[in-house]
Amino acid sequence: MDYIYYLSARAGRLLLVFVGLSMIIFSIARLVPGDPARIALGPMATPEQVAELHESMGLNEPLVNQYIQYVGNLLDGDMGESTMTGRAVVTDIQQALPATLELVVVAVFFTACLGIPLGLFAAYKPNGVFDQFSRIISLVGVVTPSFLLAIILQLMASVGWFDLPVTERMSSMMTFDQSYTGLLLIDSLLAGRFDIFADSFQHILLPAIALSAAGISQVMRITRSSMIEFSHRDHVETLRACGVSRPLVNFKYLLRLSASAPLTILGLEFASLIGNAFVVEMVFSWPGVASYGVRSILHKDFNAVVGVVLVSGVFFIVANLLIDFVIGLVDPRVKLKGKS
Repeated sequence: MDYIYYLSARAGRLLLVFVGLSMIIFSIARLVPGDPARIALGPMATPEQVAELHESMGLNEPLVNQYIQYVGNLLDGDMGESTMTGRAVVTDIQQALPATLELVVVAVFFTACLGIPLGLFAAYKPNGVFDQFSRIISLVGVVTPSFLLAIILQLMASVGWFDLPVTERMSSMMTFDQSYTGLLLIDSLLAGRFDIFADSFQHILLPAIALSAAGISQVMRITRSSMIEFSHRDHVETLRACGVSRPLVNFKYLLRLSASAPLTILGLEFASLIGNAFVVEMVFSWPGVASYGVRSILHKDFNAVVGVVLVSGVFFIVANLLIDFVIGLVDPRVKLKGKS
C-alpha cells in the first residue's frame, strides 16, 4: 500500500506538471506574432471576414477566459478545430498518431535490443578493445543529429548501398484497409498479410535507425557505467568469492542492480521521441503527428499546435509513471523508498 501511495503521489505531481504545460503552451501559442485568422483565410480575405473568424475562434476574449474555455472543451474531448485542415484537431491527431507511435516503438525496441547488450559487453572488460571501440561509436551516435543521419541513410539507399524504401509507410502499389490498432506492423500480422508486414517493416527500418542512434549510444554508455559501478559492491564481490561464474553474476545479478538507469533512459527516450521525431518524419515523408505539428506551426494553427504539445506531454507523464512502476518491479529498493 505504501508503494501504491508513492506511485499515486508521483502521478499527482505529474498531473500538476501537465497543467503547467497546458498553461505555458497555450499562452505562447496566443502571444506569438501573427494573426491566425488572417493566415487561415488568406491574403484576399476582407477585414469583415477576419473579424468574424476572430469572433468564432474566441480570440477577442481575454487570454484567461480563452484558457478556461479551452480547458472546459478539453475535458469534453474537444481540442477545437484546425484552421489548416478544417477538421477537428482530435480527428487529425487520431489519424496521425499511430504512424508516429509505431515509428517510436520500433526505434525504442532497437535502442533496448542494441544499447543494453553493447553496454554489457563494454562493461565486461573495462578499457578493453571493445570498450574503447564502443566509446567512439557512442560519441558519434550522440553528436550526430538525427536529421543528418536520416539524410545520410537516404542517400546511401538512393545510390544503391542497400535496397530499402526512403519515403512513406507503405508502397503505393500495395493496398491495406484493415485497421485494428492503426499500427501497420501489428495490423498486417493480425490480418495475415505478411506481404504488407514485410513491406511496412522495410519502410520503417531507416527512419527507426535514424531515430534510435542517439538513444542506443546513451543507453550503451549508461549501462556500462552502471555495471562497472555496481560490480565493486560488497555483495557482488561475495558472489564472485563464492565461486559464482562471472557471466552468471553479470547477467543474473549485476544487470538487475544496474537496470534502473537504462530503463529510465528508455522510458524518457520513448516519451521524447513522440515530440522530437518531426525532422526524421519530414525527411522520410512519414505521415505522423510530429510532421503534422510542424505544418501546424507553419500555418500558425493554434489549436493544432497546442493539441500536439499536450499529446506529447501526456506521453511524458505516462512514460514516467511506467518507468516508476517497472523499476519498482525490477529494483526492490524503490519499493522500500516508497515505504519510507
